[in-house]
Amino acid sequence: PTLDDNTSDLSRLLRGLRQRYHLSNLSIDFPVIQKLAKTLRDGDWKATVTTLVTAVKPRAGDRRRPRVINIEAGDTRDKHYSLAFDIGTTTVCGQLLDLSRGRVIAESMAYNGQISYGEDVITRIAYCQKTGGLKKLQQVVVATINDIISELQAQSHVEAERISHITVAGNTTMTQILLGLNPQYLRLTPYTPVANFFPPVPAGSLGIKVSDHVQMFTFPAVASYVGGDIVSGIVGAGVHQRKTLTFFMDIGTNGEIVIGNSDWMVTASCSAGPAFEGGGIRHGIIAAEGAIEDVKINPKNFEPEVGTIGNARPKGICGSGLINTVAELLETGLIGQNGKFNQELPTRRVRSVTDGYEYVLAQAEETQTGSDIVITEVDIDNLMRAKAAMYAGCQTLSKSVGIGGCDFDQVIIAGAFGSHIDVKRAITIGLLPELPEERFIFIGNGSLLGARLTSFSTDLLDDARRVAQMMTNLELSENVDFMNNYVAALFLPHTNAGEFPRVSKRLARGPNNNPKTRVKI
Repeated sequence: PTLDDNTSDLSRLLRGLRQRYHLSNLSIDFPVIQKLAKTLRDGDWKATVTTLVTAVKPRAGDRRRPRVINIEAGDTRDKHYSLAFDIGTTTVCGQLLDLSRGRVIAESMAYNGQISYGEDVITRIAYCQKTGGLKKLQQVVVATINDIISELQAQSHVEAERISHITVAGNTTMTQILLGLNPQYLRLTPYTPVANFFPPVPAGSLGIKVSDHVQMFTFPAVASYVGGDIVSGIVGAGVHQRKTLTFFMDIGTNGEIVIGNSDWMVTASCSAGPAFEGGGIRHGIIAAEGAIEDVKINPKNFEPEVGTIGNARPKGICGSGLINTVAELLETGLIGQNGKFNQELPTRRVRSVTDGYEYVLAQAEETQTGSDIVITEVDIDNLMRAKAAMYAGCQTLSKSVGIGGCDFDQVIIAGAFGSHIDVKRAITIGLLPELPEERFIFIGNGSLLGARLTSFSTDLLDDARRVAQMMTNLELSENVDFMNNYVAALFLPHTNAGEFPRVSKRLARGPNNNPKTRVKI
């Protein structure tokens, strides 16, 4: 400013933004005005301004209205970061993103602290109805988020004040609890969320340890049991951009599936339980170093060879390891198609315990825990229930739109452990439809993928809203077809051999192409 041009600091700032970046119709947060004068002078009239989209476009042709949320002295554009989170029922995954360079610089995951209060969304909704229950669950998931943020900062040496915004994807229940909104009506007919679209929320107001100006974006939900995590996955995978007939499945505690393309989409949720993420399994753990993820069993002596994440000594079994193990047990005749162990085989690996039988994957001296790592009949039953829910959901949804499982051009598999799944083995147990392997695409954590891409591109906020609006939800909780399909799928791979003709033929021949040992079913 000079005596000839002594317009206000704010007017000068807005004029600069209009001239340099063609930004007009800006709104300004008051905390920015409070520190404006000092910041401009500290930087010798050079400053970095952070603007935020206050809303996505509800209709084509509408314009966004950016708002100024922060100002810093000097040029700090190369120190601009954001956080992306997948808030899962079982695990929370976070990434620290370098916005200037468009890359991930740190990543961490942890069990959702809410798991101590219930392993699935129904028990957590019920817990929220207790006095102080909602506040407690909100606090523990925020504590999990803060722990992950601390870990990300330790990995990257990025200070909290350098973080500009947060994007979060989660199922409808997890999103509402995080926002402190009572989820009780999500489980009551007619299953209504508080809202499908939420405006940005000051992250600090929820207890998240970031600067006051940081806003948190949450992905829109479709219905009570089809939330922002599935919308995020669809956006991340680009399903909404192509005509390809796609079957999209997000394998987790709350398994969600989508069938469709850029013209139409139908979706449903089928509660699979925590088995796919290591929950509810005696020696189940998340996919971390030391988790058994690959298993091969010698069909002659029934001795296992296990592979672990990071090639470390085993300490548990992750979701993909569970699938691979059960497939191997089935292929070698150690278990029958009902999931029960064959007690007559000549191996000490199968042994009797109080609740049935179990198979020893790793002996105590081989493990990090100093105890045997086993898979039990109860574990196998939990997996069978989980895979039955997912496959029955696929059958029910396909029938609702008049297509068969063989009609899919591609199957996109999402989930924290998705990229570790062996397609052949997943088909063997009846989790995936029996299609050529080249039609399967793995994207890993689709929820986190969409959150990350949206953090880099505000245009994808519009896509997320459009995807949520175009999805037609099918409620399975009271669907007779789903229940019939579910019961039929409680078998390995399925009670109807016609659903898995190649697998059924292979199992009938038994290991080493010899007639299979008869197992009482």
